[in-house]
Amino acid sequence: MGKSLKLLGLALILLAATACQRQSAQSWALTDIDDHLPDLEFTLAVAGNPHLTAADFRGKIVLLYFGYRNCPDVCPMTMSRLGGVLHQLGDAAKDVRLLFVSVDPKRDTPESLAAYAKAFSPEAVGATGSPAEIETIAKRYRVAYQADQPDRYGNYNVMHSKAAYIFDRAGHARLMITDTDPPKAIAHDLRQLIDSSS
Repeated sequence: MGKSLKLLGLALILLAATACQRQSAQSWALTDIDDHLPDLEFTLAVAGNPHLTAADFRGKIVLLYFGYRNCPDVCPMTMSRLGGVLHQLGDAAKDVRLLFVSVDPKRDTPESLAAYAKAFSPEAVGATGSPAEIETIAKRYRVAYQADQPDRYGNYNVMHSKAAYIFDRAGHARLMITDTDPPKAIAHDLRQLIDSSS
């Protein structure tokens, strides 16, 4: 009887340790959005490919961010921060793609977006589409945007949501990055996702 209780106690300890390891492995520094957003799905245009889809990114961790090339402040700061995180990851960054989707399809061409995105990271991809396609993907991920009235020179700004989303290798929405999340937290969670699905 005593030996059985000892074995049962040992089994419970091992079970608890395993549960702690699982819980620790899913201890996110960022906002957990698992089951709160739909899977990654889109058809967009990039330089050299007018029909880029989510399937082209399967097997990669995807950081999805909406912005526009002429953005004066938020977009370049966010892209610089995310590009810096990918640089921190070193060789592991090859498992990640930073997808920058334009909310200004009237001015942003696939070619101009390619150059813009690559300026921040070799793993960054700039994509656009028709106004209807951009509206569809923005609604899918609850991203709000609105263009200001153009000035007399035709220049205008586009107000838009600041958050970025992280999708795992299977295209499931996992985490949200806000504009206050430090690069260290983003890198921490990306490493966890990379390691848990490599």
